[in-house]
Amino acid sequence: MHLPLVYHDDYSPPFPPNHRFPMEKFRLLRDHLIDSGLTRDADLLRPELCPPDVLALAHCPAYIARFLGGDLSHDEVRRLGLPWSEALARRTIRAVGGSLLCADLALQHGIACHLAGGTHHAHYDHASGFCIFNDLAVIARYLLESGKAGRVLIFDCDVHQGDGTARLLENEPEAITVSLHCEKNFPARKARSDWDIPLPNGMGDADYLKVVNDSLSYLLPLYQPDIVLYDAGVDVHRDDALGYLQLTDAGIAARDEAVFEHCLGRDIPVVGVIGGGYDKDRAALARRHGILHHSAARVLTGNAIG
Repeated sequence: MHLPLVYHDDYSPPFPPNHRFPMEKFRLLRDHLIDSGLTRDADLLRPELCPPDVLALAHCPAYIARFLGGDLSHDEVRRLGLPWSEALARRTIRAVGGSLLCADLALQHGIACHLAGGTHHAHYDHASGFCIFNDLAVIARYLLESGKAGRVLIFDCDVHQGDGTARLLENEPEAITVSLHCEKNFPARKARSDWDIPLPNGMGDADYLKVVNDSLSYLLPLYQPDIVLYDAGVDVHRDDALGYLQLTDAGIAARDEAVFEHCLGRDIPVVGVIGGGYDKDRAALARRHGILHHSAARVLTGNAIG
């Protein structure tokens, strides 16, 4: 089977060219995956907008309305770090819909990957760290409340702690939050995940991979989740502007393949979202994010489910 990949042209709206957040990376990632022969544009699955009632499973309805209407306060916009526009609002809702579609596809096929997602700093009633709505928390609640899953495990390998996800799901016993992150990095005030695994500055491929393998070997049998949501942030890369870890391209590929192997080897469906990544060389960044999708395709050929 082909690896299900989810993307929409809304993902890279017009944006200030020198902004710290690389909004064009989603379009460049799409181009890279096509140019590298992994997929064709016609084969990419286009999501609908996330329905408001699904968004409200994890977010304050008044906050949702304020954001969609462009009514955020100056302080809220500053905390978000992105300039509001109608195109950004549409992109945001569409991207959560993309993660929602990925979850349904993973339950059908065993694996699915998004060309966006991983907005783990968003909180119940406010944005933070470039994150407006928390797709990981929304999808976890959607799966649990719809009965499509009885237990969800979020395995977050973004270099920054998934503080929003931890707080949004802290009272949801069947949503297990796991965060592997650089200890001395954003956010300054950490939340409490079910499993926080803080990593020292400068950690490289071998030590990092041991943590990933040891964690999954312990946690997957312990919790036996019905699905894993995997945040494959590439801000762990040694060239990342906001990272502080020292992973190489090969290390990230080995990490991604390990996650997929652990999950599919136990017949646990897995969703891959791209998480964070920051580099002034946007084409290099897109290739870095594409490691996730190429790794998933390699593992899928040997571990097809269903």
